[in-house]
Amino acid sequence: MYSVIATDLDGTLLNSDHQLDPFTAETVRTLDARGVPIVIATGRHYRDVAGIRDVLGVDAYLITSNGARVHAPGDERIYSRDLDPAAVRRLVQPELAGGEGRVIVNLFADDAWLIDRHAPELLVFHQDSGFKYEVMDLREHDGMNIAKVLYIGEPADLKETAANLEREFGDALYVTYSLPDCLEVMTADVSKGRALRFVLDRLKVDPSQCVAFGDNMNDIDLLETAGHPFMMNNANPDLITRLPNVPRVGNNFEAGVAHQLRKLFDIRDELASPGQAPD
Repeated sequence: MYSVIATDLDGTLLNSDHQLDPFTAETVRTLDARGVPIVIATGRHYRDVAGIRDVLGVDAYLITSNGARVHAPGDERIYSRDLDPAAVRRLVQPELAGGEGRVIVNLFADDAWLIDRHAPELLVFHQDSGFKYEVMDLREHDGMNIAKVLYIGEPADLKETAANLEREFGDALYVTYSLPDCLEVMTADVSKGRALRFVLDRLKVDPSQCVAFGDNMNDIDLLETAGHPFMMNNANPDLITRLPNVPRVGNNFEAGVAHQLRKLFDIRDELASPGQAPD
């Protein structure tokens, strides 16, 4: 029995342009109209995801910053976990970020995306929501009310960053990759899976009735929590190795989530995604 749908965004529900395609949007709207609760679980900022949800046109629970924030339909914040301010002030230091200045440092505050330099190439990820960053000297931030620190850079540079974090903080932080060039840092008691359990408890739904979709390392706990997990065919190879028994579905650029949902919930009509026949 499938009672709740939880899904990641980038590499999963969104296409290769980091946008919603019409076939996926129509599929999710059909399920929302049937009364199936939708949970979006992502590393993105709440304000960004709220914009994507509005484009999608459904009432959804929003798990953002990898589980550091949860908002109910209607935008009430119902769950929040912040990094320790002292840790934040340390995490923005150039010697910890590493990469000889090449790594871009970001802070996710309650209502703002703060960044240490202009990086207009990042805005392509936010076309649906229109969410934009604010540039500031992050070393001047007091570290308060920060859900996530995000490092963006080449994988080799981020490997150095991760080593710096491990050396200084050990297991006191939750450090994970959302993309090969995105290293994300939250407080140790944060994960998508923990946040999903919080939502399921609120809905009075057992995890065994939850369907979940993901594609990267920050989805491990999400997929382990849901009773019916599915991994994208385009998933990170390390995730495939970590969760070898999770079945794989189609690619995100072929509306793989939508096609799988149509099979699970027996949605049959003439609407089809480009290049594919109707289910």
